[in-house]
Amino acid sequence: MKKRVKPGSVALAVISIGIGLIMLLPVIWAIFCSIQFEGRQIVTIWDWFKPPYTLQNYPRIVTGTATFRWFVNSFIVAVITTVLTVVVSTLAAYALAKIPFRGSKLLYSYFLCGLLVPGEATIVPLFILMNNLGLINSYAGLILPSVASAMTLIITVNFFKTLPNELLEAVRIDGGSELTIYTKIALPLSKPIVATVGLMSFIGSWNNYLWPLLCVFSEEMYTLPVGIPTLLSIERPDYVVPMTANLVASLPMIILYLFFEKQIVQGITMEGIKG
Repeated sequence: MKKRVKPGSVALAVISIGIGLIMLLPVIWAIFCSIQFEGRQIVTIWDWFKPPYTLQNYPRIVTGTATFRWFVNSFIVAVITTVLTVVVSTLAAYALAKIPFRGSKLLYSYFLCGLLVPGEATIVPLFILMNNLGLINSYAGLILPSVASAMTLIITVNFFKTLPNELLEAVRIDGGSELTIYTKIALPLSKPIVATVGLMSFIGSWNNYLWPLLCVFSEEMYTLPVGIPTLLSIERPDYVVPMTANLVASLPMIILYLFFEKQIVQGITMEGIKG
């Protein structure tokens, strides 16, 4: 017996497909823009999609501009920031969620209040601090301010609270230290949330614009969000080269999601159910 198709389901599917296509339009335009010849006259929007096409913009971006250097800078900063954020967040979250100590709830509330403070409000004292430490225009200056994140900490704490206390107590009774419990029990059971926190940290660092713009002043230290806008000429605005660089900059995000899609979706789902 065939299942009856409900009109509501059909309408929902059509709306979902339509929204998906609308969200893909900028990506499609960017792809066609990146394979156009630079300096081509564009009269109407349809001229962006007309041939002739060329793929020479991609090797030109790598060899003819500083984009590759900016890519390396962004990759180094994003990877180190992600690793440090995961380590710091999971260690602090384990202590807050599973090690009873006086003032733990007050400390958790303090971190929770950090979500109410916009990053822009701390940018001036942060710059003064980094400047006094001599970390301006350096990798350390780009990385350290992003390591401690209230959002990732709160998410990780809420997940660690769901871990069974009986399992942890059994390890303690057997003589296991807190570090052993953290490395052998808590972390292996927290792969979904670690993947989620790692992705959030990587994307946030990769797309960060304001702090790198203030922190670095030499072109060789630029990250991609800071460097790519400099490719757009004021005298003759041509979007081909900057758009090609943007697509190159998007590749790590696409690859990262394709490899960790299952863990990311699982982590977000479990956190949503918990909330």
